[in-house]
Amino acid sequence: MSAQLHHEEDHENDQDDVQLGDEDIVEVVEDSDDERMGDGDESDGDNDKYDGEIIIGGPGPGEEDMEMDGEGEMREDNSWGASALHASEKSIFTINLHPSFPNPPLAITGGEDDAGFLFCPIPSDPSSSSSSTFNSDNFPPTKLTGHSDSVVSTGWNFDGEMVATGGMDGKVRVWRRVKNGSRKGSPQQDLANEVENGQIQTIEDWKNWEFLTSLETGSEITWLQWHPKGNVLAAGCEDATVWMWNLPSGNTLTVLSSHTMSSTAGLFPPPLGRQLLTSSLDSSLILWDPRTSVPIWKSSVFTAANSPELDPSEHGITSLAISPNGQIASVGSSSGKVKLINLTNGSTLNTLVGHAENESIEALVFVDLLGGAANGGKGVVCVSGATDGKGFVWDVHTGRVRAELQHEEPITSIAAHPAPFLHQVTTASADSTLKTWDIRTGALLATHKGHVGVVNGVAVAPVEGGQAIVSAGDEGVSLVWKL
Repeated sequence: MSAQLHHEEDHENDQDDVQLGDEDIVEVVEDSDDERMGDGDESDGDNDKYDGEIIIGGPGPGEEDMEMDGEGEMREDNSWGASALHASEKSIFTINLHPSFPNPPLAITGGEDDAGFLFCPIPSDPSSSSSSTFNSDNFPPTKLTGHSDSVVSTGWNFDGEMVATGGMDGKVRVWRRVKNGSRKGSPQQDLANEVENGQIQTIEDWKNWEFLTSLETGSEITWLQWHPKGNVLAAGCEDATVWMWNLPSGNTLTVLSSHTMSSTAGLFPPPLGRQLLTSSLDSSLILWDPRTSVPIWKSSVFTAANSPELDPSEHGITSLAISPNGQIASVGSSSGKVKLINLTNGSTLNTLVGHAENESIEALVFVDLLGGAANGGKGVVCVSGATDGKGFVWDVHTGRVRAELQHEEPITSIAAHPAPFLHQVTTASADSTLKTWDIRTGALLATHKGHVGVVNGVAVAPVEGGQAIVSAGDEGVSLVWKL
């Protein structure tokens, strides 16, 4: 749901007559002077004195964390902090955290306002006296400009030294950190040495970024994916092509062409990332060898290959994930189906049935609950989320449902939690909330509130004393909660 639609709905609601009931009166403050407030009385809007007025829709006793949304309803806000960098009422579509978060604690977003932002989502700590500690007040955000249409995908390279933004204008733009002159080794060596020696990344180390290059595809960007071990960037396009570049040179490595409809996702399978797996609305799943630009295999997942009855609204692939050991792919369709695919040959291992028919699978994530102790066999689950508002935790070994997760509206995104919280995931939803779950049992651990519209994305990373959950909101705000 777009922010523009939210705005139009709010405008329409403003025209309706407001009906007040007893339940709308939160608090009545008696007028000690027995004077009535006339129609001509002026008020500066402050609540330092009430003079007998009836407070309607305002916070009552003990409700300091309640805020009023655009429809005049009270909404709870239990967030830790907020970043409102994008244009108001313009959707944030994507959120990514630095691969070494919280050292440094940086995030990037992309939005409907044709821009991205690189910023620190962590709020200031009044108890800290250190001027070098990152927080949203003292770290200057960097606006990533140059797009002429919405930025729909963003990403950090493997060592967090470069960021990329992908737009509906067909451009991929790349920025690079301007390093402190005292550094002598490679970026990843410098960062690893500082972490090993217990040194904290400073604001001066990370506040300066330079524009590197603009990469043109000629078609809307639908996804971006950095290689997990090198400075290679892949991008999928609406015209069905998949591009790969070498950075920082910006040289085109290859353009992969075999899909016939928009490419919807792409991933480099672990552990080495020597292949690239891509999906499309034409129901095709392709494992590529980028060195030859030739498919290793191509499979039509939800309909027969070259079927004249191909319907992207039914057979299209909408989401993709790869197991931690790189042997299995999970593929979701626009009609509520999930299939597990053998990455060796593209054959179907299992079909996971549970989501409502004709409800799009919007998010998939694998979790190894045993942390690799069983070599990626038993203990691996796949979590799916769809527009039916349901999430399922599937046992990959048996194909059975281990737990069910529930939102009131569509699930838009799922983030797995880092060790030692591998048993947790957080879901984002169009119901304006995020929820953290124990996927071993399906128990709801926390509900994260504060948004007034659709939550489009979520990312999770460790922070001092817990975990940070960072969101991308349709109203143009990114919130953070500490768990």
